[in-house]
Amino acid sequence: MSVIGIDLGGTKIASALFNDVGDILLDRNVLIENKTGTDVGSLIIHECEELMNASKEKNDPCDSIGVSVPGIAYANNGNVWAPNIPGWENYPLKEELLKAFKDKKLSIQIESDRSCYILGEKWKGNAQDCKDAIYLSVGTGIGAGILVNGEILRGSHGIAGAVGWLALSRPYQDDYRNCGDFEYHASGNGIAKLAKEMMKVQPSVLHSKDKERITSKHIIEAADVHDPVAQYIIQSAIEYWGKAIANLVSIFNPEKIILGGGVFGPGLQYLDAIGQEAKKWAQPISMQQVVLTKSGLDNAAGLYGAAYLALQKK
Repeated sequence: MSVIGIDLGGTKIASALFNDVGDILLDRNVLIENKTGTDVGSLIIHECEELMNASKEKNDPCDSIGVSVPGIAYANNGNVWAPNIPGWENYPLKEELLKAFKDKKLSIQIESDRSCYILGEKWKGNAQDCKDAIYLSVGTGIGAGILVNGEILRGSHGIAGAVGWLALSRPYQDDYRNCGDFEYHASGNGIAKLAKEMMKVQPSVLHSKDKERITSKHIIEAADVHDPVAQYIIQSAIEYWGKAIANLVSIFNPEKIILGGGVFGPGLQYLDAIGQEAKKWAQPISMQQVVLTKSGLDNAAGLYGAAYLALQKK
């Protein structure tokens, strides 16, 4: 039997039909555009329908769906909180999916994206040999999928891994209220925002870009050509990434910390520098034992994790 994996992001939905050994039989991508609330739910249902039809044509009917959501998945009722999707403050995603496919007797499993990232890496990526590992995702925001003794750490209400709120600076600023200190300084959005502030008072090659469209990728590129604004921002981010990793190493003593997310494409060039920074702050024996590495699945970790969920709950 085949299963469906759905990876809901802030701007698009990635979906795929998988067989039971993890091969992708068919994959799809669709933009969310300006959809909100139930319209996003309907889009997910449509993608599932398309993949189910494909599974029938392959004579391999689908009996389970796993969904990765960018926020909080409440295990008690299948509702989700996804801050980047208006109308998803407590959206009944599982209920909507069960209603849409009530005649098919499908298993529906929903997890946070950070949990799906580490599940994907455990199944088919760079954590296959691990019982204790962490996936640190740095993109628009920051989160961590945490594997402890082979099990996902969810916390009492499914919010474990919200490491964007790690307190790494002083004094406290009101700017940290909505995203957290770590995310404010070292996420993709945070890096871009801080660079724009510096550009108001300092010259930079970034002034040649459309200011409203500047991203962390542009800042990394500018740092590569020794732009002082970009270099300052990236050095600051390296320090934050290193401190955060040091805290995770000291608390969890993982075998691996896997760096992923949109920033850690071009940002992987700083892996050694991040490791050196982490060594300053971490429990020294634990730091010697941990391996820092990149994602083995790149942008597909959440999709594989969602499919793994579906397979486990069949």
